[in-house]
Amino acid sequence: MIGFTDASVSFGSRTLFSGITFNVPVGRTMAVLGPNGRGKTTLLRALLGFQPLAKGARTAPKITGYVPQHGASQAKLSGLEVVVMGRAARLGLFGQPSADDRASAEAALVELSAYHLADLRYDRMSGGQRQMILIARALATGSPTLIFDEPTSALDLGNQSRTLELLNTLRLRRDKAILFTTHDPNHALASSDDVLLMMPGGHEVHGTVAEMIQPDLLSELYGVPMRWVEVTGPTGEPRRAILPAFSGIGVAA
Repeated sequence: MIGFTDASVSFGSRTLFSGITFNVPVGRTMAVLGPNGRGKTTLLRALLGFQPLAKGARTAPKITGYVPQHGASQAKLSGLEVVVMGRAARLGLFGQPSADDRASAEAALVELSAYHLADLRYDRMSGGQRQMILIARALATGSPTLIFDEPTSALDLGNQSRTLELLNTLRLRRDKAILFTTHDPNHALASSDDVLLMMPGGHEVHGTVAEMIQPDLLSELYGVPMRWVEVTGPTGEPRRAILPAFSGIGVAA
């Protein structure tokens, strides 16, 4: 489980969030949505223990699998070597990766159907390939908790789709607590059970996807009217998406 109890983070006189309480138990996935500058990344940093709390408490395992928004180039390292780095927290200051650590890294790549990236140079990979390596690195930690900071932000539509499908696959296994940030409420519809909305007025609300992904709440969140639209899924099934009113093109009468 990961979460906060009555937690606040401040920078000088500016409070990013105050008195926030929520928990993501093992077996649930939560999406965090909010406008730019509202503090989504700071919230993740506080959950990871990188950002101290002004008050309150966090609940988190000793090791958390973390997928940052932008991975460093890790020049001249292979994909497998980057994934093995996910074992570093278990090794100690001067520890060296063992055969078991390498096996865990290889298993993570196999789990993601990404073993073909093991010998490629990470700094020469595409954005989508790097994302797979970073997700494999998080899985290789063996942590029951995974945190993703805007996992689709630098990806084209095809790689966004593949990443969301992977997130949903991990969600449906129900063996980890997963939390990710996103700007797109449709990503929450695709890959989460619960949603935390960081509202522009400085308060937060959270609940199930059905409760939180609603036009009135999202219109308040983003400051633009939001509407449900009917779409066709990949196998022809009817689905609903939620879009801002400025989307699409007008139809002449």
